[in-house]
Amino acid sequence: MEDPHLSVPDAASFERLLTKLIRLAHENGIDIEGGWDVDGDDGHPDWDVVVTVVDRAADD
Repeated sequence: MEDPHLSVPDAASFERLLTKLIRLAHENGIDIEGGWDVDGDDGHPDWDVVVTVVDRAADD
């Protein structure tokens, strides 16, 4: 059975979950900058995921 908290029915849900995952990892001291190969088992495509830090000017 699928975890309902991990449901990704649309792009907005994907972005929301990805944002939450990255923030939680950062808060726990995990170095998330880099790249990962995601194996596409069971007929799904393989993916290359890259995470980089973006420096943005602070709002005044």
